[in-house]
Amino acid sequence: MKQNNIQLNDDGQLRHFISIEGLKRQVLMDILDTAESFISVEAQQVRKVPLLRGKTITNLFFEPSTRTRNTFELAAKRLSADVLNVNISASATSKGESLLDMLHNLEAMHCDMFVVRHAQSGAAHFIAQHVAPHISVVNAGDGQHAHPTQAMLDMLTIRRHKQTFADLRVAIVGDILHSRVARSQIHALTTLGVTEVRVIGPKTLIPNDIASLGVHIYHDMNEGLRDVDVVIMLRLQKERMSGALLPREKEYFNLYGLTCEKLTLARSDAIVMHPGPINRGVEISSDVADGPQSVILEQVSNGIAARMAVMSMLLGQRFANETEGGQ
Repeated sequence: MKQNNIQLNDDGQLRHFISIEGLKRQVLMDILDTAESFISVEAQQVRKVPLLRGKTITNLFFEPSTRTRNTFELAAKRLSADVLNVNISASATSKGESLLDMLHNLEAMHCDMFVVRHAQSGAAHFIAQHVAPHISVVNAGDGQHAHPTQAMLDMLTIRRHKQTFADLRVAIVGDILHSRVARSQIHALTTLGVTEVRVIGPKTLIPNDIASLGVHIYHDMNEGLRDVDVVIMLRLQKERMSGALLPREKEYFNLYGLTCEKLTLARSDAIVMHPGPINRGVEISSDVADGPQSVILEQVSNGIAARMAVMSMLLGQRFANETEGGQ
């Protein structure tokens, strides 16, 4: 599924943010640089900038995710936008109204951006194909396909600790098969030029075609962690599994859970990440999750800045053009 054409306007600027795949390195660097500028906003007494004042951002979460929705809402409010959270379970779509009818009704309310989370892969791309020209779409996670803003907040966290992506070895551990986050992370890391991306997990949780993305596959965690600079642990996506794809949780933890002992195999200054929510004692021990090498809570904070960056790049330039045109 190629999103690069629909994501960019004729000037090469972002119109939608559906996937990392197909975007050039400079676009990702622009997002990171813009996010960096917003981090200082969090330290201000008034944590707002007026960039998107008068704009309306609509959260369309067809799949629940409190943390992601909250950070998108906070990001929009930090930019002074108005926010509309649509309760999908109680919306007209559950009463027989089509998705497109609902979108057109929201367009008539003069919304400017749809933030979409959906259990089906490709849902955000479908919506982007059918919205009015003035509306931007941000993918907040679609099926097992992509979660681009999560990848960008992770890249922001890595860059703030490692300064550069060159010469980095990054290990992504766990349920690669069902993880939209892992796919977006792999595309982002390779586009930004890391030396090596490793995926670590049992054979049943590693996609057959993952090597085509340029990663190195490990089924032994001790081998995979050796000398890496960044360790990204993934949540087991039990709700997306069918059949016996993994051993019992205790056995899984023994083989693929991150402990202080296993972490010593990585470089001494390696950082530990997790997109959340964490299953302690299954994917990661509490000693590591709360330890000095963990940057998990920083990821949450950086998520606001990264999503502010994406929103401002999608709507900010258009807003500036509209303002200039009205003068």
